[in-house]
Amino acid sequence: MTPDWTNPFVLSTSWAIRTIEWLFALSAGIQTLEYWRMQTAMQGKGLWVWSIQRQDIPTSWVREVLDKLFTPSMFRVLLLTRLLALMSLLVQGGNLLNIGFLFVSNLAVLIRWRGAFNGGSDFMSLVVITGLLIAQVASCFTDTEMAWRAGFWYITIQAMTSYFMSGSVKLLQPEWRNGSAMTIFLNAAIHGPLSSGHWLRKPWLATLGSWAFIVWECAAPLALLDARLALIFCFIATLFHFLVFWFFGLNRFFWAWVATFPAIVWCSGQI
Repeated sequence: MTPDWTNPFVLSTSWAIRTIEWLFALSAGIQTLEYWRMQTAMQGKGLWVWSIQRQDIPTSWVREVLDKLFTPSMFRVLLLTRLLALMSLLVQGGNLLNIGFLFVSNLAVLIRWRGAFNGGSDFMSLVVITGLLIAQVASCFTDTEMAWRAGFWYITIQAMTSYFMSGSVKLLQPEWRNGSAMTIFLNAAIHGPLSSGHWLRKPWLATLGSWAFIVWECAAPLALLDARLALIFCFIATLFHFLVFWFFGLNRFFWAWVATFPAIVWCSGQI
């Protein structure tokens, strides 16, 4: 799997694999370190103690297994082992062992947080690690190129669907069509509320910005028609997610979605 230099806009399989592994390792590493820092809030009289959350588990034997896994000491071991697996992924690349462990540990962490700690970013992180697992498992039964094709397309379809659905939902909401939703959200941001003279309080600018997001998200699948369109789309998406991080503090969203971009660019090159 060597780079195809005949088209500088097409990402080779080997480059796409390593890039997505690096980005996922960085994204999941940040999440794991955040869990490590929050351990005091998960014990004693903390906000997220397992003694309360375990009540959501209906099956007794499953509860008993999870009780042992989510003791403070075992959870620390889980997080440390997860960091080691991520370092392995970063340095030497993925294999069935480290990808399989990262997938299972990701599910365990999601169970610890009742399915999601940070909503969409947790979902997209699960999508990426699932795509990597699909490639590793499929490579046991078919050639490597075909296996990664399956993994990359799984990630790409999920990522593009997330953008398209987000834009479609905005399109159906009158608050987004008239621009008022953008002002409402920014007033509630970590740097809000907007000052009385802020330019986004001008209705026509807020409406223009809202429609720019709606059109861009709804048109996301068109980026797959050409690798150059995919690169432009990913550049805009990077800026978009950075602004979301800047205004709302959602750093996980930035890294979770950026980790999907190598798959998107690779798939666009195949079409």
